[in-house]
Amino acid sequence: MLEIFIQQTQAMRRHVEMLDALFKSATEGIIVVDSWGAIQLVNPKAEELFGYDEDELIGKKIEILIPQRYARNHVDHRMNYSQHPKARNMGRNLDLNAKRKDNSEFPVEISLSPFATSDGEYIVSFIIDISLRKKQEEALLEAHRQIQSLNADLEERVQQRTRELAHALEEIEQSKQEVMRALEKERQLNDMKTKFVTIASHEFRTPLATILSSASLIGRYTHAEEDEKRQKHVQRIKSTVTNLTEILNDFLSLGKLEEGQIRNVPIVFPVTDFCKELVDELKSVCKENQQIIYTHEGDSEVCIDRHLLKNVLINLLSNASKYSDAGKQIFLRSSKKEKTVRFEVQDQGIGIPEQDQAYVFDRFFRAHNSGTIQGTGLGLNIVKKYIQLMQGEIQLTSQLNQGTTVSLDLPNC
Repeated sequence: MLEIFIQQTQAMRRHVEMLDALFKSATEGIIVVDSWGAIQLVNPKAEELFGYDEDELIGKKIEILIPQRYARNHVDHRMNYSQHPKARNMGRNLDLNAKRKDNSEFPVEISLSPFATSDGEYIVSFIIDISLRKKQEEALLEAHRQIQSLNADLEERVQQRTRELAHALEEIEQSKQEVMRALEKERQLNDMKTKFVTIASHEFRTPLATILSSASLIGRYTHAEEDEKRQKHVQRIKSTVTNLTEILNDFLSLGKLEEGQIRNVPIVFPVTDFCKELVDELKSVCKENQQIIYTHEGDSEVCIDRHLLKNVLINLLSNASKYSDAGKQIFLRSSKKEKTVRFEVQDQGIGIPEQDQAYVFDRFFRAHNSGTIQGTGLGLNIVKKYIQLMQGEIQLTSQLNQGTTVSLDLPNC
């Protein structure tokens, strides 16, 4: 029996020695407290972690190792835990800090395990300093932030380059469109030159032939009794020269408009006197027994570009005479209302086919029923450009074989 007792005592001693060695050589801090939170045991690693000697901790409340700001809440948590003790990690998903003797703090992970002896109930705490891990985590977080910053910077650069590329493409597209517009303008100019040559050769050939023929015939009428025949051919020459002048004026006006040489310069003048003088001036271009009847409503004083207005009305009244038969009346009306001056030119001529009316202001366009009546197709196009230059509006209404009315609304400065 003695031998067995000795063997059991030796085994127990070895067990205690092994537990003591394990306790003292553990790489984790180990602190044992009683149910009241008083420290009972401290291993060397715990002394190292907290900077205390064992005798400085034994009997002290565990809160001595807790930062002051958490100490009060820790007492409540400890008391609640002692009523329902169980093995668990302390502060799961929370950042825990412990306090050293010098009041410095360090991050820790703590796991709790309750146990009981004949002396009472105890709780063993296993404490790990995770400062290095925290530094590594912070380093990883910082690296992640830097990567995010680099990604954001890279994304911004990509977006900036994308915007610059889009802007460059837009400029290229604009340049392309400008080139296309220039080419189109060049094409239109070439078309205009071609039409000009065609129209000029056609329109000038007949009048020049007429002038040549009349001039030749005049030379044959040498006797006084043939004066009437001479005057007839002289009048034909005058009329033909007038037509040629009108054609040349159309081309010159178009060129000046295209080059921006014509400006709108309003002046104040009595519109009634102006229109009466114009009617007298145009009597020579009217056909036999044609008469221009002028009427006005409202105040006579207007503020309009006199030169541009004269060109417009001469063109419209000449057209009214040209496309109306002899003996037909032509009406010129003017009226002033507030800040607008209105003009109407109405004839009783051949009219314009409905399908042609949408194109009458286009360059070189002539209505299908114009027949052999001389014209360049530029008159109404020039008139519209003059009206736009004066910031006015122009409207045309026409009925076939009944006549045409052109209305002008011009701002009164």
